[in-house]
Amino acid sequence: MTLKLTGFLPIDFAVNTLSVNTNPMKFIIGVITVLGCVAGGYVLSHGNLAALWQPFELLIIGGAAFGAFVISNPGTVIKGALGSIGTLLKGSKHNKKSYMEVLALMYDLFTKARKEGLMALEADIDEPENSPIFQKYPSILKNHHVLDFIADYLRLMVGGNMNPFELENLMDVELETHHAEAHKVPAAITAVSDALPGFGIVAAVLGIVITMGSIGGPIEELGAHVAAALVGTFLGILLAYGFVGPMATSLSGILDEEGKVFECIKVCLLASLNGYAPQIAVEFGRKALESHVRPGFQELEDFVKGKTE
Repeated sequence: MTLKLTGFLPIDFAVNTLSVNTNPMKFIIGVITVLGCVAGGYVLSHGNLAALWQPFELLIIGGAAFGAFVISNPGTVIKGALGSIGTLLKGSKHNKKSYMEVLALMYDLFTKARKEGLMALEADIDEPENSPIFQKYPSILKNHHVLDFIADYLRLMVGGNMNPFELENLMDVELETHHAEAHKVPAAITAVSDALPGFGIVAAVLGIVITMGSIGGPIEELGAHVAAALVGTFLGILLAYGFVGPMATSLSGILDEEGKVFECIKVCLLASLNGYAPQIAVEFGRKALESHVRPGFQELEDFVKGKTE
């Protein structure tokens, strides 16, 4: 989506129309649904759940997938993937209230700059933890990524050595880098999901090898080996499409939502830099938000007034 400011700098911001609901309960509900429907359908078809318990098949599939994952990715991605479970359970840290706090902070900063000049913000951005303005927004002080983004670009604006076009290009470069870095983890998890059916086949083939070595033995033993081999294929496909693949997609959606705050800040800063009043600059930022987290005009105005009083 492109927003044109007549006579001023065009501001581009992307709106993700495929927003993911990041309520952490949906992750738990999804896991229960997959397991319940698959196991329930199997049992109702007179299947024996004990036959599906094949720990050595899980060892082959899971161990091979994890080993390939370690070979394929640097340590930062491995660490991020291991920590992504917590992100999936907690969901996005940004909601309507957190966005309103960001917009209220931008309003406070722009109002001070309009009254006292941009140089008056120097002390606030150099030591935000000691700034009366930033202290009103403790959640932003705890988010060092957002805090650094705001402080860095306000510092460049205070310096006055960059024109709006250069500043926007620099923001775009940083946001593209941030997006690419953040999505390395879901991309790596997706690669594991794509590989799991293949590792399931590996487990199945090894099971068939064991079966062939048991030919001539009791028929019950042969049947157990064949069943274990087929379970390997089943587990590889189920893990890929029932759990790991959806987890990667959900994580990608959460990261997109968490990255949206930077685009909101970017739009506010550029609008202010182009001379718009604080109320209008903040309105630009509000319009950059997705509908499910976008506060209403009056709702945001009342919240800002409550923070400034």
